[in-house]
Amino acid sequence: MTDPVHRFEESAVQGAARERTGLSAFGDPAFHEPLRRLLHSLEHEAQLHAIGRATWFERIVGILVNRLRSEDWIARHPEILEARIERPLVIVGLPRTGTTMLHRMIAADSRMLSLRWYESRNPAPFPGGDGAPRDPRIDDAEREVAAMLEAVPDLLAAHPMDAFAPDEEIMLIEHAFTSWNPEAFCHVPSYASWLETQDVSSGYRHLDRMLQFLTWQKRRRGEDGRRWVLKAPYHQAFLDTLLAVFPDARVVLTHRDPVETVPSLASFVHTLHRLNSDSVDPLAIGAHWQRKLAWATRRSLAARAGREAHFLDLDYEELVEEPLACVARIYAFADLELTPGAQDSMKEWAVENARDRRPVHRYTLAEFGMTEESLQRDFAEYRARHLAG
Repeated sequence: MTDPVHRFEESAVQGAARERTGLSAFGDPAFHEPLRRLLHSLEHEAQLHAIGRATWFERIVGILVNRLRSEDWIARHPEILEARIERPLVIVGLPRTGTTMLHRMIAADSRMLSLRWYESRNPAPFPGGDGAPRDPRIDDAEREVAAMLEAVPDLLAAHPMDAFAPDEEIMLIEHAFTSWNPEAFCHVPSYASWLETQDVSSGYRHLDRMLQFLTWQKRRRGEDGRRWVLKAPYHQAFLDTLLAVFPDARVVLTHRDPVETVPSLASFVHTLHRLNSDSVDPLAIGAHWQRKLAWATRRSLAARAGREAHFLDLDYEELVEEPLACVARIYAFADLELTPGAQDSMKEWAVENARDRRPVHRYTLAEFGMTEESLQRDFAEYRARHLAG
Protein backbone atom coordinates (compact mmCIF):
# COMPACT_ATOMS: atom_id res chain seq x y z
CA MET A 1 0.00 0.00 0.00
CA THR A 2 1.29 3.45 -0.91
CA ASP A 3 2.29 5.58 2.03
CA PRO A 4 -0.03 8.63 1.86
CA VAL A 5 2.44 10.76 3.82
CA HIS A 6 5.56 10.05 1.76
CA ARG A 7 4.24 10.35 -1.79
CA PHE A 8 6.87 10.15 -4.52
CA GLU A 9 5.19 12.84 -6.59
CA GLU A 10 6.78 16.03 -7.84
CA SER A 11 4.07 18.22 -6.35
CA ALA A 12 4.48 16.55 -2.94
CA VAL A 13 8.26 16.89 -2.64
CA GLN A 14 8.40 20.39 -4.08
CA GLY A 15 5.47 21.50 -1.94
CA ALA A 16 7.17 20.16 1.19
CA ALA A 17 10.40 21.98 0.33
CA ARG A 18 8.60 25.28 -0.30
CA GLU A 19 6.62 24.93 2.92
CA ARG A 20 9.76 24.29 4.99
CA THR A 21 11.66 27.26 3.58
CA GLY A 22 9.07 29.82 2.54
CA LEU A 23 11.01 30.06 -0.73
CA SER A 24 10.03 29.23 -4.31
CA ALA A 25 13.03 29.64 -6.67
CA PHE A 26 14.71 26.28 -7.36
CA GLY A 27 17.16 27.58 -9.95
CA ASP A 28 17.98 25.84 -13.24
CA PRO A 29 14.79 23.99 -14.30
CA ALA A 30 16.81 21.17 -15.91
CA PHE A 31 16.35 19.11 -12.72
CA HIS A 32 12.61 18.58 -13.24
CA GLU A 33 12.75 15.71 -15.73
CA PRO A 34 15.38 13.62 -13.88
CA LEU A 35 13.49 14.22 -10.64
CA ARG A 36 10.26 12.94 -12.18
CA ARG A 37 12.05 9.85 -13.53
CA LEU A 38 13.59 9.14 -10.14
CA LEU A 39 10.30 9.56 -8.28
CA HIS A 40 8.62 7.10 -10.64
CA SER A 41 11.33 4.50 -10.03
CA LEU A 42 11.21 4.97 -6.28
CA GLU A 43 7.45 4.50 -6.27
CA HIS A 44 7.17 1.57 -8.68
CA GLU A 45 10.49 -0.31 -8.61
CA ALA A 46 12.50 0.25 -5.44
CA GLN A 47 10.38 -1.89 -3.06
CA LEU A 48 11.25 0.40 -0.17
CA HIS A 49 10.21 -0.52 3.34
CA ALA A 50 8.56 2.12 5.54
CA ILE A 51 11.86 3.51 6.79
CA GLY A 52 13.25 3.50 3.27
CA ARG A 53 10.27 5.45 1.96
CA ALA A 54 10.61 8.02 4.73
CA THR A 55 14.37 8.23 4.24
CA TRP A 56 14.16 8.83 0.50
CA PHE A 57 11.25 11.22 0.74
CA GLU A 58 13.30 13.25 3.23
CA ARG A 59 16.45 12.98 1.12
CA ILE A 60 14.70 14.38 -1.95
CA VAL A 61 12.92 17.10 0.01
CA GLY A 62 16.24 17.94 1.65
CA ILE A 63 17.91 18.31 -1.75
CA LEU A 64 15.11 20.63 -2.89
CA VAL A 65 15.37 22.61 0.35
CA ASN A 66 19.07 23.08 -0.32
CA ARG A 67 18.36 24.23 -3.87
CA LEU A 68 15.91 26.81 -2.54
CA ARG A 69 18.24 28.03 0.21
CA SER A 70 21.27 28.13 -2.10
CA GLU A 71 19.46 30.17 -4.72
CA ASP A 72 18.23 32.53 -2.00
CA TRP A 73 21.79 33.05 -0.72
CA ILE A 74 23.04 33.69 -4.25
CA ALA A 75 20.23 36.16 -4.93
CA ARG A 76 21.13 38.08 -1.76
CA HIS A 77 24.89 37.80 -2.32
CA PRO A 78 25.52 37.85 -6.08
CA GLU A 79 29.26 38.15 -5.39
CA ILE A 80 29.16 34.39 -4.71
CA LEU A 81 29.22 33.80 -8.45
CA GLU A 82 32.37 35.89 -8.86
CA ALA A 83 34.42 32.95 -7.59
CA ARG A 84 36.10 30.89 -10.29
CA ILE A 85 36.86 27.21 -9.77
CA GLU A 86 40.27 27.26 -11.41
CA ARG A 87 42.49 24.26 -12.14
CA PRO A 88 40.72 21.81 -9.83
CA LEU A 89 42.57 18.58 -9.09
CA VAL A 90 40.10 15.75 -9.67
CA ILE A 91 40.75 12.19 -8.50
CA VAL A 92 38.90 9.58 -10.53
CA GLY A 93 39.00 5.80 -10.73
CA LEU A 94 36.93 2.71 -10.37
CA PRO A 95 35.55 2.37 -6.84
CA ARG A 96 37.92 0.65 -4.41
CA THR A 97 41.10 1.89 -6.14
CA GLY A 98 42.41 4.09 -3.34
CA THR A 99 40.65 7.27 -4.39
CA THR A 100 39.30 8.01 -0.91
CA MET A 101 42.72 7.59 0.71
CA LEU A 102 44.41 9.76 -1.91
CA HIS A 103 41.70 12.43 -1.77
CA ARG A 104 41.76 12.76 2.00
CA MET A 105 45.54 12.71 2.16
CA ILE A 106 45.84 15.60 -0.30
CA ALA A 107 43.02 17.43 1.49
CA ALA A 108 45.23 17.40 4.59
CA ASP A 109 47.23 20.14 2.83
CA SER A 110 45.60 23.32 4.19
CA ARG A 111 46.31 25.10 0.90
CA MET A 112 43.73 22.87 -0.80
CA LEU A 113 39.96 23.26 -0.61
CA SER A 114 37.89 20.12 -0.14
CA LEU A 115 34.22 19.23 0.21
CA ARG A 116 33.39 18.00 3.70
CA TRP A 117 30.65 15.38 4.08
CA TYR A 118 28.42 17.74 6.05
CA GLU A 119 28.77 20.35 3.29
CA SER A 120 27.91 17.80 0.62
CA ARG A 121 24.68 16.91 2.40
CA ASN A 122 23.75 20.53 3.12
CA PRO A 123 25.70 23.03 1.00
CA ALA A 124 23.43 25.84 2.19
CA PRO A 125 23.79 27.00 5.82
CA PHE A 126 20.88 26.25 8.12
CA PRO A 127 18.73 29.26 9.04
CA GLY A 128 20.36 30.99 11.98
CA GLY A 129 23.45 28.81 11.74
CA ASP A 130 25.64 31.11 9.66
CA GLY A 131 28.50 32.34 11.83
CA ALA A 132 27.73 30.01 14.76
CA PRO A 133 30.77 28.81 16.79
CA ARG A 134 30.03 25.28 15.58
CA ASP A 135 28.17 24.87 12.30
CA PRO A 136 24.89 23.03 13.10
CA ARG A 137 25.20 21.20 9.79
CA ILE A 138 28.04 19.21 11.37
CA ASP A 139 25.84 17.99 14.22
CA ASP A 140 23.11 17.08 11.75
CA ALA A 141 25.57 15.10 9.62
CA GLU A 142 26.99 13.30 12.64
CA ARG A 143 23.50 12.18 13.64
CA GLU A 144 22.89 10.92 10.10
CA VAL A 145 26.15 8.96 10.02
CA ALA A 146 25.43 7.48 13.45
CA ALA A 147 21.96 6.38 12.33
CA MET A 148 23.35 4.71 9.19
CA LEU A 149 26.00 2.83 11.16
CA GLU A 150 23.45 1.76 13.76
CA ALA A 151 21.20 0.38 11.04
CA VAL A 152 24.02 -1.40 9.17
CA PRO A 153 27.15 -1.65 11.36
CA ASP A 154 29.29 -3.29 8.65
CA LEU A 155 28.94 -0.19 6.49
CA LEU A 156 32.12 1.11 8.12
CA ALA A 157 34.10 -1.85 6.81
CA ALA A 158 33.24 -0.88 3.23
CA HIS A 159 33.77 2.88 3.45
CA PRO A 160 35.19 5.22 6.13
CA MET A 161 32.29 7.32 7.41
CA ASP A 162 33.02 10.71 8.96
CA ALA A 163 30.74 13.76 8.93
CA PHE A 164 33.69 16.17 8.81
CA ALA A 165 35.99 14.28 6.42
CA PRO A 166 36.39 15.19 2.75
CA ASP A 167 33.97 13.26 0.58
CA GLU A 168 32.60 12.98 -2.93
CA GLU A 169 31.08 15.83 -4.89
CA ILE A 170 28.67 13.33 -6.43
CA MET A 171 26.41 14.39 -3.57
CA LEU A 172 26.35 17.92 -5.03
CA ILE A 173 25.67 16.54 -8.51
CA GLU A 174 22.84 14.60 -6.87
CA HIS A 175 21.15 17.95 -6.25
CA ALA A 176 20.55 18.08 -10.01
CA PHE A 177 19.19 14.48 -9.85
CA THR A 178 21.77 13.29 -12.38
CA SER A 179 24.04 11.25 -10.08
CA TRP A 180 24.44 7.54 -9.46
CA ASN A 181 23.57 7.88 -5.78
CA PRO A 182 19.94 6.69 -6.05
CA GLU A 183 20.93 3.45 -7.77
CA ALA A 184 23.69 2.92 -5.19
CA PHE A 185 21.05 3.02 -2.43
CA CYS A 186 17.97 1.59 -4.15
CA HIS A 187 16.75 -0.59 -7.01
CA VAL A 188 15.75 2.05 -9.60
CA PRO A 189 16.52 0.40 -12.96
CA SER A 190 14.40 2.54 -15.28
CA TYR A 191 15.82 5.76 -13.84
CA ALA A 192 19.37 4.39 -14.07
CA SER A 193 18.91 3.25 -17.67
CA TRP A 194 17.36 6.55 -18.71
CA LEU A 195 20.15 8.55 -17.09
CA GLU A 196 22.80 6.70 -19.10
CA THR A 197 21.26 8.11 -22.29
CA GLN A 198 21.19 11.72 -21.11
CA ASP A 199 23.49 14.73 -21.28
CA VAL A 200 24.45 15.27 -17.63
CA SER A 201 25.82 18.79 -18.15
CA SER A 202 23.19 20.26 -15.83
CA GLY A 203 24.67 18.24 -12.97
CA TYR A 204 28.17 19.56 -13.62
CA ARG A 205 26.88 23.11 -13.98
CA HIS A 206 25.21 22.73 -10.60
CA LEU A 207 28.43 21.34 -9.17
CA ASP A 208 30.30 24.42 -10.39
CA ARG A 209 27.66 26.69 -8.86
CA MET A 210 27.78 24.91 -5.49
CA LEU A 211 31.59 24.97 -5.43
CA GLN A 212 31.38 28.74 -5.96
CA PHE A 213 28.93 28.96 -3.06
CA LEU A 214 31.10 26.80 -0.81
CA THR A 215 34.26 28.70 -1.76
CA TRP A 216 32.54 31.89 -0.63
CA GLN A 217 31.52 30.25 2.66
CA LYS A 218 35.02 28.93 3.30
CA ARG A 219 36.54 32.35 2.64
CA ARG A 220 34.19 33.86 5.23
CA ARG A 221 35.37 31.23 7.72
CA GLY A 222 38.98 32.16 7.08
CA GLU A 223 40.03 29.20 4.95
CA ASP A 224 42.63 30.37 2.46
CA GLY A 225 42.99 27.36 0.15
CA ARG A 226 43.11 28.32 -3.50
CA ARG A 227 42.52 25.11 -5.47
CA TRP A 228 39.91 22.42 -5.00
CA VAL A 229 40.77 18.74 -4.69
CA LEU A 230 37.75 16.72 -5.80
CA LYS A 231 37.04 13.02 -6.05
CA ALA A 232 34.31 10.81 -7.48
CA PRO A 233 34.38 7.49 -9.38
CA TYR A 234 31.25 8.79 -11.15
CA HIS A 235 33.41 11.07 -13.32
CA GLN A 236 34.85 8.00 -15.03
CA ALA A 237 31.77 7.91 -17.26
CA PHE A 238 31.64 11.66 -17.90
CA LEU A 239 35.19 12.94 -18.34
CA ASP A 240 34.16 14.82 -21.47
CA THR A 241 31.44 16.69 -19.56
CA LEU A 242 33.74 17.30 -16.60
CA LEU A 243 36.31 18.95 -18.89
CA ALA A 244 33.66 20.94 -20.74
CA VAL A 245 32.61 22.59 -17.45
CA PHE A 246 36.09 22.66 -15.88
CA PRO A 247 38.38 22.96 -18.92
CA ASP A 248 41.56 23.51 -16.89
CA ALA A 249 41.00 20.54 -14.55
CA ARG A 250 43.82 18.11 -13.92
CA VAL A 251 42.58 14.55 -13.54
CA VAL A 252 44.36 11.78 -11.63
CA LEU A 253 43.16 8.31 -12.61
CA THR A 254 43.82 5.41 -10.23
CA HIS A 255 43.95 1.86 -11.61
CA ARG A 256 43.41 -1.58 -10.10
CA ASP A 257 42.22 -4.85 -11.56
CA PRO A 258 38.40 -4.82 -11.86
CA VAL A 259 38.43 -8.44 -10.67
CA GLU A 260 39.24 -6.98 -7.26
CA THR A 261 37.36 -3.69 -7.37
CA VAL A 262 33.98 -4.44 -8.91
CA PRO A 263 32.92 -7.19 -6.45
CA SER A 264 33.98 -4.93 -3.57
CA LEU A 265 31.79 -2.14 -4.91
CA ALA A 266 28.88 -4.57 -5.31
CA SER A 267 29.28 -5.57 -1.67
CA PHE A 268 29.21 -1.93 -0.60
CA VAL A 269 26.09 -1.25 -2.67
CA HIS A 270 24.44 -4.35 -1.23
CA THR A 271 25.05 -2.91 2.23
CA LEU A 272 23.50 0.42 1.22
CA HIS A 273 20.42 -1.23 -0.32
CA ARG A 274 19.77 -3.00 2.97
CA LEU A 275 19.25 0.40 4.58
CA ASN A 276 16.13 0.96 2.47
CA SER A 277 14.55 -2.32 1.45
CA ASP A 278 13.86 -5.85 2.66
CA SER A 279 13.96 -7.10 -0.95
CA VAL A 280 17.62 -6.89 -1.91
CA ASP A 281 18.96 -9.13 -4.68
CA PRO A 282 22.77 -9.44 -4.62
CA LEU A 283 22.81 -11.07 -8.06
CA ALA A 284 20.92 -8.14 -9.60
CA ILE A 285 23.27 -5.70 -7.88
CA GLY A 286 26.31 -7.57 -9.19
CA ALA A 287 25.02 -7.71 -12.76
CA HIS A 288 24.02 -4.05 -12.74
CA TRP A 289 27.32 -2.68 -11.47
CA GLN A 290 29.53 -5.00 -13.50
CA ARG A 291 27.83 -3.81 -16.69
CA LYS A 292 27.71 -0.16 -15.60
CA LEU A 293 31.33 0.12 -14.59
CA ALA A 294 32.50 -1.62 -17.76
CA TRP A 295 30.46 0.93 -19.72
CA ALA A 296 32.03 3.73 -17.69
CA THR A 297 35.59 2.56 -18.37
CA ARG A 298 34.94 2.38 -22.10
CA ARG A 299 33.64 5.94 -22.01
CA SER A 300 36.68 7.11 -20.06
CA LEU A 301 39.04 5.65 -22.63
CA ALA A 302 37.17 7.38 -25.45
CA ALA A 303 37.03 10.73 -23.62
CA ARG A 304 40.80 10.84 -23.20
CA ALA A 305 41.51 10.86 -26.92
CA GLY A 306 43.28 14.12 -27.79
CA ARG A 307 43.32 15.27 -24.16
CA GLU A 308 46.15 13.25 -22.60
CA ALA A 309 47.78 16.34 -21.07
CA HIS A 310 44.84 16.53 -18.66
CA PHE A 311 45.46 13.07 -17.19
CA LEU A 312 47.90 11.32 -14.87
CA ASP A 313 47.66 7.56 -14.33
CA LEU A 314 48.54 5.92 -11.00
CA ASP A 315 48.72 2.22 -10.15
CA TYR A 316 46.90 1.16 -6.99
CA GLU A 317 49.77 -0.99 -5.72
CA GLU A 318 52.18 1.92 -6.07
CA LEU A 319 49.72 4.19 -4.31
CA VAL A 320 49.43 1.82 -1.35
CA GLU A 321 53.18 1.18 -1.10
CA GLU A 322 54.48 4.71 -1.74
CA PRO A 323 51.63 7.18 -1.22
CA LEU A 324 53.82 10.24 -0.68
CA ALA A 325 55.85 9.47 -3.79
CA CYS A 326 52.57 9.33 -5.72
CA VAL A 327 51.48 12.63 -4.18
CA ALA A 328 54.78 14.18 -5.30
CA ARG A 329 54.04 13.06 -8.88
CA ILE A 330 50.54 14.50 -8.63
CA TYR A 331 51.78 17.86 -7.36
CA ALA A 332 54.33 18.10 -10.17
CA PHE A 333 51.63 17.19 -12.70
CA ALA A 334 49.25 19.80 -11.27
CA ASP A 335 51.95 22.49 -10.95
CA LEU A 336 51.63 22.56 -7.15
CA GLU A 337 54.45 22.97 -4.65
CA LEU A 338 54.70 20.08 -2.21
CA THR A 339 55.93 21.89 0.90
CA PRO A 340 57.44 20.21 3.96
CA GLY A 341 54.43 21.37 5.98
CA ALA A 342 52.03 19.73 3.52
CA GLN A 343 54.01 16.49 3.63
CA ASP A 344 53.94 16.49 7.43
CA SER A 345 50.17 16.97 7.44
CA MET A 346 49.73 14.10 5.00
CA LYS A 347 51.94 11.78 7.05
CA GLU A 348 49.95 12.63 10.15
CA TRP A 349 46.69 11.91 8.33
CA ALA A 350 48.05 8.54 7.13
CA VAL A 351 48.96 7.47 10.67
CA GLU A 352 45.61 8.55 12.12
CA ASN A 353 43.60 6.87 9.35
CA ALA A 354 45.39 3.56 8.90
CA ARG A 355 43.20 0.98 7.13
CA ASP A 356 43.74 -1.62 9.84
CA ARG A 357 41.79 0.53 12.29
CA ARG A 358 38.57 -0.31 10.45
CA PRO A 359 36.84 -3.71 10.25
CA VAL A 360 37.82 -5.99 7.37
CA HIS A 361 35.50 -5.81 4.35
CA ARG A 362 34.60 -9.42 3.48
CA TYR A 363 32.82 -10.63 0.32
CA THR A 364 33.09 -13.18 -2.49
CA LEU A 365 32.60 -12.90 -6.24
CA ALA A 366 30.09 -15.74 -6.27
CA GLU A 367 27.59 -14.06 -3.95
CA PHE A 368 27.17 -11.33 -6.60
CA GLY A 369 27.11 -13.70 -9.56
CA MET A 370 30.56 -12.70 -10.78
CA THR A 371 33.49 -14.74 -12.02
CA GLU A 372 37.05 -13.76 -12.80
CA GLU A 373 36.48 -14.77 -16.41
CA SER A 374 33.41 -12.56 -16.89
CA LEU A 375 35.13 -9.57 -15.30
CA GLN A 376 38.23 -10.04 -17.43
CA ARG A 377 36.00 -10.23 -20.51
CA ASP A 378 33.88 -7.18 -19.74
CA PHE A 379 36.88 -5.02 -18.82
CA ALA A 380 39.23 -6.36 -21.51
CA GLU A 381 39.84 -2.99 -23.16
CA TYR A 382 40.48 -1.25 -19.85
CA ARG A 383 42.78 -4.01 -18.60
CA ALA A 384 44.77 -3.98 -21.84
CA ARG A 385 45.28 -0.22 -21.57
CA HIS A 386 46.06 0.13 -17.87
CA LEU A 387 47.03 -3.28 -16.44
CA ALA A 388 49.08 -4.92 -19.17
CA GLY A 389 52.51 -6.00 -17.90
